[in-house]
Amino acid sequence: MSVTNTYTVSGMTCQHCVSAVTGELSSLEGVDDVQVDLGTGVVTVTSAAPLDVSDVRSAVDEAGYELADA
Repeated sequence: MSVTNTYTVSGMTCQHCVSAVTGELSSLEGVDDVQVDLGTGVVTVTSAAPLDVSDVRSAVDEAGYELADA
């Protein structure tokens, strides 16, 4: 069973931003798919198990962007 969560990431302005965020989130253990909507900043992550939001926040920070508080 997979789990899908959406997050809002601020600061993304181009395809390079999308690639950086996608790469960092894809490296998290259990992540199967990452979809980024550049226009809205919404990132949809599908994983094998629920992700710890602090891990998601760290990955987004590592990419150079900010996870908006939900």
